[in-house]
Amino acid sequence: MMLLFINHHFLNYRVVAAHEENEKAYQSQDAIFVARKRNVNAKKVKAMRWVKNVGLGIKTPDAAIEGTYVDKKCPFTGNVSIRGKILKGLVISTKMKRTVVVRRDYLHYIKKYRRFEKRHKNIHAHCSPCFGVKEGDIVTIGQCRPLAKTVKFNVVAHEAQRAKTGKKTFRMF
Repeated sequence: MMLLFINHHFLNYRVVAAHEENEKAYQSQDAIFVARKRNVNAKKVKAMRWVKNVGLGIKTPDAAIEGTYVDKKCPFTGNVSIRGKILKGLVISTKMKRTVVVRRDYLHYIKKYRRFEKRHKNIHAHCSPCFGVKEGDIVTIGQCRPLAKTVKFNVVAHEAQRAKTGKKTFRMF
C-alpha cells in the first residue's frame, strides 16, 4: 500500500511507503533518504530500513528488522548506543509512552546483625515498539546516554510473562 503526500506550499508530490503514523509530525529515520530514485521495472519495492547490531551478545529482534516504526531512541533503529551496565528486572508499570518502570530487588547485608535485608530500586527505561512488554514481564535493560530526566536505560531483551505475581513481591534474577 502506498500513500501520496502533497506539500501545499510548492505542490510537490512524493510517494512514501505506508507505515503507522501516530505522531503529529512526519516520521522518518535519519539514515534513510526518502526521495531516492526508484526502478520502474521493479515488481516489489522493498521498504528502506536502517537497523544496527547493538553488540554485547544482544540479538536484534525480528520486529525491529521487519517493522515500520520510527523511534530515534531505539537501540536497534535509532541513534543510541548501549554501554555500561546490563541489568535484569521486573516490569511494574507501562503507563508512560514508550517508557517502562523496572523493579530490581536485591539483598543488603547489615554487619551488626549479620543478616540481609530486602531492598529494591525502580529504574525507568525506554522501551522500543519492537518489544510487546506488559506488566509482570522480565526485561533486560542496558545503560545508555540520558534520554530524559530520569531515563538512562533502554530495553534490549524481553522474556514473556512467566507467573502472575504481585507488583511488590520480592524476586531476584
